[in-house]
Amino acid sequence: MVAALSDAGPIADPRPQAVGISVVIPAYNERSTIAEVIRRVLSSDYDVEVIVIDDGSSDGTSAELARLSDARLRCFRHARNRGKGAALRLGFAAARKPFIIVQDADLEYDPRDYHHVLEPLIDGRADMVYGSRFLGGPHRVLFFWHYVGNRLLTLLSNAVSDLNLSDMETGMKAFRREKLLALRLNANRFTFEPEITVKAARASWRIYEAPISYSGRTYDQGKKIGWRDAIAAIGAIIYYRLAD
Repeated sequence: MVAALSDAGPIADPRPQAVGISVVIPAYNERSTIAEVIRRVLSSDYDVEVIVIDDGSSDGTSAELARLSDARLRCFRHARNRGKGAALRLGFAAARKPFIIVQDADLEYDPRDYHHVLEPLIDGRADMVYGSRFLGGPHRVLFFWHYVGNRLLTLLSNAVSDLNLSDMETGMKAFRREKLLALRLNANRFTFEPEITVKAARASWRIYEAPISYSGRTYDQGKKIGWRDAIAAIGAIIYYRLAD
């Protein structure tokens, strides 16, 4: 692949099939959706590898993964549930492609939006891209207080990190692999989101946002994050800014 140079940095071959991406999927009790998520990711136009971390599931997720066979798919398992952050660290360490995308296992985020978050990485402008649910993409209308909580957490994160993000808590984030692996991460659960934000800002990464769609699910459909996670995120924002 021949790279051209510009003021923004190297511009990769724009053809999707020439762009290598590692899609890291943490999964905890997602038996009903995991196979479909993987199918959608593998159907993307990119040179993709899929890394799934079964984070101690007890609902048959492991059996679903065992039934899948594709040379581009690698699966790892935690013997007990350790949390999203711990699962992501394992997946990041296993990634081989130049760009890494975090993909939730619950069908709330659509792999067809990858081109939005990859564009600033491929053309050399960004080190990290947030897929924002609040920048105009179609989204399912659901919980008002979840929306308020997301905006307040983003506001607090922006205040301590001096950023102007619209959606710090988004589950779709993309990175340059060499940048990500140079960052020391230790959050084990949903506090990964404020940790990576604070530390990326502190490291002076070039951070972009891009609009994505969002198909939020209800608690009856398996949604896991709740108000306790919001409180933990507030503590994490302060901790990673002042203490870590």
